[in-house]
Amino acid sequence: MPNNKDFSPEILDKLNALQKKYAAMGQDISSYLDGLLYADFLTYWDYINLDTLLNLQQPITPYPDEKVFIIYHQITELYFKLCLHEFDRVAQSVEAGELTPAFLLERVRRINRYFEALTSSFDIMVDGMDAGEFLKFRMSLLPASGFQSAQYRKIEICSTSIDRIAHQNHREKFSNPTIEDLPLVFKHLYWREGASELKSGTKTLTLKQFEKKYDRDLLDMAEAYFSANIRSAAASLDFSSDDKFKDELRHEMRWLDVNVNINWTLAHYKSAVRYLQRNPEDIAATGGTNWQKYLPPRFQKRIFFPELWSEQELEDWGKTWVKKEIFGINS
Repeated sequence: MPNNKDFSPEILDKLNALQKKYAAMGQDISSYLDGLLYADFLTYWDYINLDTLLNLQQPITPYPDEKVFIIYHQITELYFKLCLHEFDRVAQSVEAGELTPAFLLERVRRINRYFEALTSSFDIMVDGMDAGEFLKFRMSLLPASGFQSAQYRKIEICSTSIDRIAHQNHREKFSNPTIEDLPLVFKHLYWREGASELKSGTKTLTLKQFEKKYDRDLLDMAEAYFSANIRSAAASLDFSSDDKFKDELRHEMRWLDVNVNINWTLAHYKSAVRYLQRNPEDIAATGGTNWQKYLPPRFQKRIFFPELWSEQELEDWGKTWVKKEIFGINS
């Protein structure tokens, strides 16, 4: 039988620490050590549920590129989940009264990295599918649409004050809203009008499905993040002791605005132009959404942090990207 001499001081210190931990909770450490003794070694595939993950792709047509379409959208939603994880950490820090410039800066940097990875990979959607196959299998997806990504709507809510994502026709009216104003402003968010029938202006089935499933959840999130969104959190900070963080945070917040409201939306627009733009009449999106007016930033002018941009920058919002990526003009 082993005795204390058979164990290094480091092992004995850890065993004593574990015994104190479990004793404080009224637990018998020997039972947990038995569990450790009999447990199998963890594997990579079990830890990340790899077999489940690789079986989540269920195409509904025989076209091979539908699997590309599914996998890319699943990857996108996982990146969105990473973003929301960082937003949640900001909210927890705000609630605990522990938010610092350095902590917020790191969270925004991480979110920017996730969106940059997404945008740089979007060529998979633009050039990575056969156009003929896509135009066929997409008709089997009706009325589903990427418009129905609730996680993307949550990212918008977590990024800025609710008035900044209201439709631009209502934005000025709802500026500086109180928490009591949220239900009213929520009815006029920009994306509701982006999912109206092109001809009649009535709600699409896509929008009706989305509202039924997510409206309550999104409104609850808007209330929870009223003072914890990135815009409000940054405004609450005291930078008097370190202007360096203020400049760096300003830079990262500007990039967050560009990444979410220009680069990401216009990557979608570029894809829509390739697959759906036809003469004399463009092809409608699967959800019936008005993609021609819904996606380009110059129409909606979704800007999370207008106070960080000059009047000229606000006026030219999104135009440079369109000139370069759509028309090949480098100016």
